[in-house]
Amino acid sequence: MNLSHEEEDHSLSLSKFESMLKTNKVFFFDSEEFEDIILHYLDSGKINLAKKALKLGLEQHPRSTGLKLVQVEILVFDDKLEIAERLLNELYAIEPTNEEIYIQKANIYSKRDDHEKAVELLQIALKYTDDFADVYSLIGMEYLFMDNLELARDNFIKCLEEDTEDHSALYNVVYCFDFLDQNLEAIEFLNGFIDKNPYSEVAWHQLGRQYYAIKDYTGALRAFDYATLIDDSFLGAFLERAKTLERLKRYEDAIECYNITMELDDPTSYALLRVGKCHERLGNHEKALKFYLRTVHEDPLLDKAWIAITDFYIRRKNYQKALYYVNKANGIDNENKLYWKRYAIINKALGFHEESEEGYRKAVEFGDYQLDTWLFWTDSLITLGEYDTAIITLLQACEYFPEEYEIEYRLAGLYFTQQESDKAIFHLSNGLRLNYKNNTLIEEFFPSVWYSDVVQDAIAKHKKKK
Repeated sequence: MNLSHEEEDHSLSLSKFESMLKTNKVFFFDSEEFEDIILHYLDSGKINLAKKALKLGLEQHPRSTGLKLVQVEILVFDDKLEIAERLLNELYAIEPTNEEIYIQKANIYSKRDDHEKAVELLQIALKYTDDFADVYSLIGMEYLFMDNLELARDNFIKCLEEDTEDHSALYNVVYCFDFLDQNLEAIEFLNGFIDKNPYSEVAWHQLGRQYYAIKDYTGALRAFDYATLIDDSFLGAFLERAKTLERLKRYEDAIECYNITMELDDPTSYALLRVGKCHERLGNHEKALKFYLRTVHEDPLLDKAWIAITDFYIRRKNYQKALYYVNKANGIDNENKLYWKRYAIINKALGFHEESEEGYRKAVEFGDYQLDTWLFWTDSLITLGEYDTAIITLLQACEYFPEEYEIEYRLAGLYFTQQESDKAIFHLSNGLRLNYKNNTLIEEFFPSVWYSDVVQDAIAKHKKKK
């Protein structure tokens, strides 16, 4: 790799400085060299070395405004805001048109959560700066802190107008559009940006994400295709392209694309899982299972992979193996309503009614309020003879489904079983009113109740009214 002349000078300055530290000899550097050295250490997170370089720099160049501004930056980093502010005021008296003074003052106000004042100072910095892109980006960040997404977006756009290569600003513009739920506006902006910068792989990638969000998968695929053609090592674009191909039901192409991501980097559990899903949809069941097992080997804590294997065996009615794998998923995330529901379904199929009841109960406990979950839970309780609990459960379900015949018929049967005739007749009447033709639900769950005179009379009377 060939270094530019500037990079070579920078590298030599660093080597010379580090050699000086090791030998305790004092070498001379000009103030700009010191600034570069200090900023290099700050960017690398080597704060102590940055402070050493600053101390030596100020000893050699005590009047350097540049070094003093770097000193301000370090003071702000250390939360010594008052000292930093005093130093900035001194510098302002000497160089009132130095934009960096306003930028650092803005940084101090930002640290104090006075973002409006920070923006005011950055607006002044715009009058004196040559680097408009950097200042617009800083203003955009201040508006983000204030949750003013529109003004943040507009300033990041101004930043991009000054520097089309500022990928951070581009990501921030799209973030603002996303936060504002403005996918169509984002697409319009990105298409305009691409017209002027057709080889921006980041813009094509972001355009693809926006098309994907509005379910225009053909548009998304086209955008991701361009992103990967421009940069054939763009891992994120290949991954999004593979997801899009899945949506288009082009599973073989999706597998090929996921394989590219695994060639570009170590196989991720996500890619392995998706390849397994694609193979299963293609009917390649052995290959699907192989990839699911590779996924859990790669990431044993990925509960979604254990669930994928669980579902694989449920579809094949191999409930013993499904139970083993759903227990693995529950062991990782035991507050997931979907996993508990699967646990309940599997145990029901195996005839383990106590475990099935526990599964439905836990599913509801963790937020599954779907009608079928309430009903299956109740049916498990009825099978176990826990009629009082079944009644309480159904009454809870009524709060979510106040006009549901399946609940009413079950309540009627339970109350008849418990010899509470008035309540039973009330719920039977509700059931008949809501859905007469399904009154045989009582026969299904409570055959002894079904043949009682009171039930048959109620059904007959309701039929006459119809």
